[in-house]
Amino acid sequence: MEKANRSIQDYIQIYSQLRERYRWKVNDQSVLMMVASLYISNNRSFDIDRFTELADYIKRESGLFSPLRSESRFTFAAMLDTKFDSPKDHYPAFIAAYNSLVSAGFSKNTFTYIAAMLLVTANAEDLKSLSERARVVYKKMREEHLFLTGHSDYPLAVMLALNDRQTDELIFHIEDLYSKLSQNGFRKGNDLQSMSHILSLNENSQSEDMVALSTEIYDKMKKEGIKPKSMFYPQIALLTLIEKGNDNLLEIKAIWEQLNDEKLFKWKKDINFMMAVNFVISDKIDHSSLLQTNLSTTIETLIQAQQAASIAAISGAAVASSSNGGE
Repeated sequence: MEKANRSIQDYIQIYSQLRERYRWKVNDQSVLMMVASLYISNNRSFDIDRFTELADYIKRESGLFSPLRSESRFTFAAMLDTKFDSPKDHYPAFIAAYNSLVSAGFSKNTFTYIAAMLLVTANAEDLKSLSERARVVYKKMREEHLFLTGHSDYPLAVMLALNDRQTDELIFHIEDLYSKLSQNGFRKGNDLQSMSHILSLNENSQSEDMVALSTEIYDKMKKEGIKPKSMFYPQIALLTLIEKGNDNLLEIKAIWEQLNDEKLFKWKKDINFMMAVNFVISDKIDHSSLLQTNLSTTIETLIQAQQAASIAAISGAAVASSSNGGE
């Protein structure tokens, strides 16, 4: 808990700086909460002037109608700043990845930019091939769940495309997880689809084992007085991926309650829970020698993708583009 307490204090400090400078430039303060959390999850120092310079640079370099001119620039400034020592140098690669995804058939929207950032942070080399594979994965996802799959699923489609497994095998595994989870009390819908996508990235565990552990975590949340809302399904999936995820709920609950008691965050209880999960998981990854390196990297990337997608949804930048059934 000592490191978690330090993380909370750092998080509050970063958020306070962001709020002081940008509170009138975002539609919802939750956007700044998510941005601050990226620095904690990535164990990256924060400098408000460095961040501002990068956000302004992104705005200057973007077209007149680009989402990057809106408050979304804060998200991508944070993603670049937390992943690279010279973030401006990687901006052209970010735009190249975005253009590659658009050329493959993805729509021009905030979620495509998030997907592009995942390609850049994964050091993807063959952008054309990966973009086309991601598009195939996305189309397969839509074939299975036409009315659930929309633009908000772009980032996960890219993450799945980075996996070496055959697309049909991957989709079968996802659908098997979705079916088994729904049979164990999880509500069908987009959140469950996201959960099954996340769990499918763990190639080292059987579907039955992951579903059983996910159900244990779900039940323990209820026992601890944490309502396992469907919006928390991705967090349950992340906890399922880490060693002894079920045993971390007491620590998560303590952090959640601490955040809820903070004046700045008292009205953001759902986001506070997501933050608590992310902080604990990031700490476990840093201190676990049992997690395979590739799985640790996958979890870190998933956290980043989930946070960025949450920002996009909260900010309203994707209101028009995130409707279910979008191509």
